[in-house]
Amino acid sequence: MFSQRLRALRLKHGLTMKALGKQLNVAPSTISGYENGNRKPDMETLQKLADFFHSSTDYLIGRTDNPAPLEQSEELKLFYSDTITDEEINYLKESLAVFRKYRAKQ
Repeated sequence: MFSQRLRALRLKHGLTMKALGKQLNVAPSTISGYENGNRKPDMETLQKLADFFHSSTDYLIGRTDNPAPLEQSEELKLFYSDTITDEEINYLKESLAVFRKYRAKQ
């Protein structure tokens, strides 16, 4: 399941194995191994993949068919009750995306 989903996400984003490997700081042969089912990523790499594709690790490993991570907006609404607006939720989502891109470069 992981190998199929990784390949589908990579192709959906128009990436070569080399380009994805560069983003994750791994060799293209490592990506090929993941997609062929010959290798499995460690937990850190699995999380990097989920962050990079804005997906959940559960989706990547086949525990759910929903590619999106848990709905942060619903979780935030529950946490903050009626005090957070949709505009604020969108701002937080955008900020989180910027942070994840920055963290992935480190």
